[in-house]
Amino acid sequence: MEKFLGKPRRFMGVDVIVVIAFSLLSGVFSLLPLPVGSNTISVSTGSDAGDRIPQMIVGFKPGTAGAGGYDAMNRVAARYGVSLRKVRILATGATLVAFSKPMDKAGFGSFRAEALGTRTADYLDADIRIQRALTPNDPGYPQQWEFTEANGMRIPGAWNVSTGSGAKVAVLDTGITSHPDLNANILPGYDFITSATTARDGNGRDSNPQDQGDWHAAGECGSSSASNSSWHGTHVTGTVAAVTANSTGVASVAPSAKVVPVRVLGKCGGALSDIAEAIIWAAGGTVTGIPANPNPASVINLSLGASGACSATYQNAINSAVGRGATVVVAAGNSAVNASNSQPANCANVVTVASSGRDGSLAYYSNYGTAVDLTAPGGDMRTSGGGILSTFNNGTTVPGEPAYAFNQGTSMAAPHVSGLAALMKAYKPALTPAQVESYLKQGTRPMPAGCSQGCGAGLSDANATMTLIK
Repeated sequence: MEKFLGKPRRFMGVDVIVVIAFSLLSGVFSLLPLPVGSNTISVSTGSDAGDRIPQMIVGFKPGTAGAGGYDAMNRVAARYGVSLRKVRILATGATLVAFSKPMDKAGFGSFRAEALGTRTADYLDADIRIQRALTPNDPGYPQQWEFTEANGMRIPGAWNVSTGSGAKVAVLDTGITSHPDLNANILPGYDFITSATTARDGNGRDSNPQDQGDWHAAGECGSSSASNSSWHGTHVTGTVAAVTANSTGVASVAPSAKVVPVRVLGKCGGALSDIAEAIIWAAGGTVTGIPANPNPASVINLSLGASGACSATYQNAINSAVGRGATVVVAAGNSAVNASNSQPANCANVVTVASSGRDGSLAYYSNYGTAVDLTAPGGDMRTSGGGILSTFNNGTTVPGEPAYAFNQGTSMAAPHVSGLAALMKAYKPALTPAQVESYLKQGTRPMPAGCSQGCGAGLSDANATMTLIK
């Protein structure tokens, strides 16, 4: 059976299963008094804002703004399959000129260089669309240190390029619980757990990915002690794509992306055979007896794992997904050992993510080594406010009320990178998994205190990464 990495039945997100839950009814962090949906900020994606350029602003040289300069520029435009139309003279003195059809960024760049070569203009600026920067008003946002602090991921700057609109992220986990801070961003998923006992839903595989709870009694699942339900998938999903700027709860890395929840973990974990088929299905592949996924994911998050070398089953499933264009992001594991001993973190063609704490250093529990591609915030709850705050549920065994909780682990680090990959794919859908991985690595910065154990390319920086692909 597949398990969350760490001790038996201790899920990958936390080494010690202690979370600080703020339920709807607790009065500590209540959603009920908050004006849900007010002051919502609407943000366009980067592709809407800058991939297509409908017009330009031309600063003609003195004496060239007449027919001569305009005609020279129009001759250049003709070589790019467009014609020009004067719109108006701006208050700045420049001329606003429309293209007969929008130009892409690369084409405009080449046209601009040629047009300036006619020596009729001092400058040509693309008349880009400027969007209001996303400033979350979610009450939990100030506690999400990984978004804005110096040793976090510097996420707000990335939102000026993309918020993830159009991207789909499959979260293969314990499933999902209903949550007002998630529901609007959830697409139809699937329950891939074959065992009715593991699934706790009275049947095998079905179209309901709802988390039924993964609790167990003492003596079950190879553990001498009992364990409450983890609601692991709900927490991971909130980091990727919780509804943001809705005056409710928390913010997420890719607030305009959608999540396809795929249930693969239940009581005592999940079977490799189920997980492998879920990976293939999530990316749009065919699984016998299962309806086709209507929303193939461009990013797959695997905050799960087990010890051992990468199995052929895992590798074949991953290769299938990557071959269909999906980037597979994997948590490195929480055993403070070399990630080369943990699968699927040690598989090929995945993005393996280690965990950092609030100070930007490798978290004490995180796996490390050459299998790691980069490091992202996963939290350290030994210090106050050092965990990762996300969506949760307050049920002890079966689902209760929607809630929020601080967790820690590489399970929390991986969805930060999955969210960033979603921002990238939304902005440039043609990026291949190899290109996504390359940009993720290039966009890192050094760990503040270094990392002799092996933290991959360094600390993930969302703003730097998105700047690279603009």
